[in-house]
Amino acid sequence: MIQRTLKNTLSERLFKGKTLLLIGPRQVGKTTLIQEILTGIDFLFLNGDDPLVRTLLTNPSSKEIEAIIGKNKLVFIDEAQRIENIGLTAKIIHDTFNSVQLILSGSSAFELRNNTNESLTGRKYEYFLYPISYEELEQSIGYVSALGDLNNRLIYGFYPEVLNNPGGEREILNEITQSVMYKDILSYGNIKKPEILEKILKALAFQVGSEVSFNEIAQLTGVDKNTVSSYIHLLELSYVIFPLTTFSRNLRNEIKTNRKYYFYDNGVRNALIQNFNPLELRNDIGLLWENFLLSERKKRNEYYNQFVTGYFWRTKQQQEIDYIEDINGTIAGFEFKWNPKAKFKIPSAFTQAYNADVTVVSQNNFRDFIFYNS
Repeated sequence: MIQRTLKNTLSERLFKGKTLLLIGPRQVGKTTLIQEILTGIDFLFLNGDDPLVRTLLTNPSSKEIEAIIGKNKLVFIDEAQRIENIGLTAKIIHDTFNSVQLILSGSSAFELRNNTNESLTGRKYEYFLYPISYEELEQSIGYVSALGDLNNRLIYGFYPEVLNNPGGEREILNEITQSVMYKDILSYGNIKKPEILEKILKALAFQVGSEVSFNEIAQLTGVDKNTVSSYIHLLELSYVIFPLTTFSRNLRNEIKTNRKYYFYDNGVRNALIQNFNPLELRNDIGLLWENFLLSERKKRNEYYNQFVTGYFWRTKQQQEIDYIEDINGTIAGFEFKWNPKAKFKIPSAFTQAYNADVTVVSQNNFRDFIFYNS
């Protein structure tokens, strides 16, 4: 059992007068984490995938809720987004049954957020759970074992089931990408042409670390630019990909409007392009390294409440820096190199314009970038 960073945080929030909301993609370990936190505590478990539970919790009265809860002081509703008007039901539980701790979890993060944001404003603590982080893995299996497993993680990623089933990674990742992931995205977006979504995902997977042109993807997929834009937005909402926008404040020749896209998990990216070759047989190791570092940095910043904004930087003269962070007005740059001996000339135009340091992140020092040191 890998200890999750959020475990202590969630445990400390129990019975503090607010609903706990844990969201994240399917199969990242939300239910397992909550059940681990609640070990030794009596609680009522309700599964939103159960048709009877959905019926009972859709627009119930206070009397009906009282009968469902009974004498339980803690109620855990899993897959809560499947329950119609769950936000209003949660509000009734919170406002009427003050001594009851309510926990909601859901794999369709955008649906659950949309259904609870208004009803639970000021009434909830909200947390996002990612796939296992490298930090969590290292804390579980040790420094040497984690480092020895780094190559596999660049290829197969960090989904719990992937980590727990060495040798079966391909089948699990294919199931996640072809079945589980599409199920949520297609149902929420009311998408009638899943083959277009698949083409867009593959195009983004091949273009990790590159600036993405919606027009170019539209030509590749045979749909219009607006359709591409709406599908990519849906992929962001479903936590499959995340964007980096350009950093531009001072210099005339800075690129100002482009975007890059990265995947929350390397394994999902590689499953989409069906490339699980070992690193020595690949020509995209630099992209895998970049995607790994940015997704791990995202986990770090989220879990440790680091409120930063991330960008990339490039000029029309092709000067560029992979990643920029704005931390309370202080600018820091990072360049990602898999090979510690790779040469990189730090653009003086950037350092002078923003009074910023640039750090090269390689295999020698990557832990400093993805671990949190208070």
